[in-house]
Amino acid sequence: MSGFVENFRNIFKIEELRSRILFTVALLIVVRIGAHITIPGINASLLVEAQKNQSANTLFGLYDLFVGGAFNKAAVFSLGIMPYISASIIIQLLGAVFPYFQKLQKEGEDGRKKINQMTRLLTIPVAALQAWGVSVQFASRRVGEMNIISPEVTGFLFTFSTVIFLTGGTILLMWFGEQITEKGIGNGISLIIFIGIIDRFPYSIFDEIQIISSGVRNILIEAIYVAGFVLIITGVIAVTVATRKIPVQYAKRVIGRKVFGGVTQYIPMKVNQAGVMPLIFAQSIMFIPNTVLSFFPNSDFMQSIAKYFEYQSFFYSFIYALLIVFFTYFYTAIAFNPKDVADNMKKQGGFIPGVRPGKPTSDFIDNILTKITLPGSIFLAIIAIIPTLLVKIGITQGLAQFFGGTSLLIVVGVALDTLQQVESHLLMRHYDGFMKGSKLKSRR
Repeated sequence: MSGFVENFRNIFKIEELRSRILFTVALLIVVRIGAHITIPGINASLLVEAQKNQSANTLFGLYDLFVGGAFNKAAVFSLGIMPYISASIIIQLLGAVFPYFQKLQKEGEDGRKKINQMTRLLTIPVAALQAWGVSVQFASRRVGEMNIISPEVTGFLFTFSTVIFLTGGTILLMWFGEQITEKGIGNGISLIIFIGIIDRFPYSIFDEIQIISSGVRNILIEAIYVAGFVLIITGVIAVTVATRKIPVQYAKRVIGRKVFGGVTQYIPMKVNQAGVMPLIFAQSIMFIPNTVLSFFPNSDFMQSIAKYFEYQSFFYSFIYALLIVFFTYFYTAIAFNPKDVADNMKKQGGFIPGVRPGKPTSDFIDNILTKITLPGSIFLAIIAIIPTLLVKIGITQGLAQFFGGTSLLIVVGVALDTLQQVESHLLMRHYDGFMKGSKLKSRR
């Protein structure tokens, strides 16, 4: 513990790192402030009442999770950074289909800059389209017979102003994310999503404390839940960092008077190569039927179908798990191309011991990727349905989201990436890092 405190103090001994952290914290505070500023034309008192009736088991509930509650508050940051994420996914999918985008992905820094610029430009129409849909959803919110929109700004004026404010809010968040990446501690976009999710954690803890205080649940049961929470986080961290290393031998090459190659390196293949994307895809699809069916409250037939898509139903969990396994393989196939890896190895004179270069190498890597993706996809599916199981045994839905699902994977993934960023700064300044300074000590 003393070592951790000492390493934490070391962070603020490095002027550049201290400035980067303070800059990041300042922007994230602005992000959270913007998540509480209601857009013009909304009746704030009625909005509070409407929030109580807003279901979390809808596509809008999923959106609200990623934007830290800004959607339910009808704030200027209601869209969050999600339009930028959507644009990034679209560009990435285009790279798997169109040769032009594939070429850009292989052009290094110049290609990356062009792709980033395309993503920024695509974010604007995506945000505007989503803002229009959100304005329609806001207009449909009612408390009894009263609409949450003020009478003087209804119709086109409200829709136009909402699109402007929400699109502008997304562009501002996108700029904040880039500033944090360049001038802060990195991972700007991810940190904005991270801070939105974490913002709900204290409220969930407060709800649990109230349950214990009221005598509904005793302290022993709560201690068991905490122990389970620690075990789940440990498992998520283990799978997140787990990799299968494939040895690659490089032949010796003589260029001029210098000898290159002759060393063994490794291709690190993550067990969870797709990250959190399969959960986002699967959850988005699973929430669509419930959201659409909610538009027909008076239809008995539609409501009978809606029961199958309830958050706590077995059918929901089963289909959700299958979709996660499918999208894990789908996204892994897009994010990692064994043929490109095999071609690059062949060009650089590298080969896997016992495997011929070219297509045999590509098939070998693809076979390993398929095998390690299966346990990774099953693990994602289990983590995803854990919140559903916990809700059934009495844990509040707000806290259950932190025991698994998209929230936990994003929080753990971003926390590990940020910790590695801080770690690199500490090691460069010859300080021991949080992950133990064994490498540094061996250099000394």
